[in-house]
Amino acid sequence: MQSYTPPLGTGSTKDYDRAIRLWTREKRWRAAMLAALAPKAGETVVDVGCGTGSFALMLKQAEPRTQVIGLDPDAEALDIARHKAAVRRADIDWRQGFARDVAPGTADAVVSSLVLHQMPVREKAATLRAILRAMFAMLRPGGRLVIADYGRQQGFMRLAFRLTVQRLDGIDDTRPNADGVLPGLIAAAGFRHVAETFRLLTITGAIDLFTAHRPAQDHGLTVANDLG
Repeated sequence: MQSYTPPLGTGSTKDYDRAIRLWTREKRWRAAMLAALAPKAGETVVDVGCGTGSFALMLKQAEPRTQVIGLDPDAEALDIARHKAAVRRADIDWRQGFARDVAPGTADAVVSSLVLHQMPVREKAATLRAILRAMFAMLRPGGRLVIADYGRQQGFMRLAFRLTVQRLDGIDDTRPNADGVLPGLIAAAGFRHVAETFRLLTITGAIDLFTAHRPAQDHGLTVANDLG
């Protein structure tokens, strides 16, 4: 099975929600994600690496008529997500697994937050390519992608990133994100109109919001096999 890093890296998953709230100015970037997504009634949205379910629940509250699929390989995180959903009486389809486990053409939109920077370095390039291609495949033509994650880190943000995120998730595993590889990888997976639409400075580093679309018509589309 593909390896993965737990939500808080070497920290306890039980502390994840509190850590994200305290360290990342969570309300700001999650609100930006929701605004970029602009969910519509009747749509299916897959939250890849949903963790403890915070964004999936926020999305469901904003547009209850959206079908939300929360996907994560971590059983403990999903247990927390299910409990939070039960308290809020939110109907969300929680699934344990990876992006490749979602059937092609399932979603109108795919979201992911603070996941891609955690990929283990020994399989980083291949895994990122595979995840982004799986996201592309699960989207219907014209579907949209919204990713919030640590992007290029410069100056003081690089130091903040090293002292916080890289201590928990590992320096080698997280270096590609800090070097700014994500936009190129998203484009290489076949997405169009890749854009960085929002940047938030935090004590853990800069969190960027990336948006993109699967073309409405994929005639002759070829997907690059390198890191660009």
